[in-house]
Amino acid sequence: MSNEPPTDFQVLHEFISKARINLNQNIWDYLIGGTETETGVKRNRLVLDQLALRPRVLVDVSAIDCSWDFLGKRIRLPVALAPVGSLESFTPGGGATAAAGAGAFGVPLFASSVTQPGLEAIADAGKGPKVFQLYVRGDGGFVDDHVRRAVDAGYDAFCITVDTALYSRRERDMAKRFRKSWRPVDPALIRSQAALNWGDIERFKAKHRIPLILKGIATAEDAERAVGAGVDVVYVSNHGGRQLDHPRGSAEVLPEIVAAVAGRAKVYVDGGFSRGTDIIKGIALGADLVLVGRLYCYALAAAGAAGVTRMLEILEEEVHQSLGLLGVTGFAQVKRGHVCPAPPVCLPHVHSAFPLLNLDSPY
Repeated sequence: MSNEPPTDFQVLHEFISKARINLNQNIWDYLIGGTETETGVKRNRLVLDQLALRPRVLVDVSAIDCSWDFLGKRIRLPVALAPVGSLESFTPGGGATAAAGAGAFGVPLFASSVTQPGLEAIADAGKGPKVFQLYVRGDGGFVDDHVRRAVDAGYDAFCITVDTALYSRRERDMAKRFRKSWRPVDPALIRSQAALNWGDIERFKAKHRIPLILKGIATAEDAERAVGAGVDVVYVSNHGGRQLDHPRGSAEVLPEIVAAVAGRAKVYVDGGFSRGTDIIKGIALGADLVLVGRLYCYALAAAGAAGVTRMLEILEEEVHQSLGLLGVTGFAQVKRGHVCPAPPVCLPHVHSAFPLLNLDSPY
């Protein structure tokens, strides 16, 4: 980890540069890569890059409020840290370090079930809102045990990832014979993950009271079915382009899912969101929360918990300026009419939001 003071980071791409220095090649490729052709990684950025902002002028924007509601709590931005596996690859404290950074700023952390040091320690490390995310690798009793532990630890909601029935072929890792330790090899665990179905979701809602989020919804049809099953939040995601190859970009899918949900549940989204303007675009398209993944992993690798907090401060500065220049004083005023289609100005890739980034290769 770098000894560079977090206040020395002034722009977001500096976290990426420092993370590249601090991480070995295997972990770097794990972080930035996707599945097979990595089309999903690029499409996530392409869709965001194809949206322009439509500003209104001569509005009093001398007082701007960037805060937002999350499960009845006020958070500093409509942003959360997405569940990412193996955060201990980026900083020794793993999810606990991420929780501390998110809590110090005032946004939620989604804690992955495959991140150390475990759900209780992660909950203890952060003072902000928190959600526990589970990969289902067992029967109903396995799920119930994790729900009990999450409730006891004070998590505000429970998230089940539903787009990992089969693991993808991540060729960056495979070509180097690199395999993360938490990926299951036990055939029984692999089968249980593949067997997850809508009946399991209905069982969860009948048995548990904690709000349920389904992560990995990518069609209006599945969004409609999720709402019918009583799900509290539909989480739009293509797993950062890391599961099914050639998916649609998350921001492209988002409006049709918002329309299908029709206010009957909240809608969250992730997938390539990297700048303050991206957050505004997500809210304009109807999301109730935008989650960032790779962005905070760079900050973790660059400067630990303080790096995450500083990254969020810079993101907030970008949001604050952009809201004012749009002619609004808060996210409640951001509407669909604030965005419109426009041609992208560069080829999309994992770092196309950072044109000043100076790496040997964007990949």
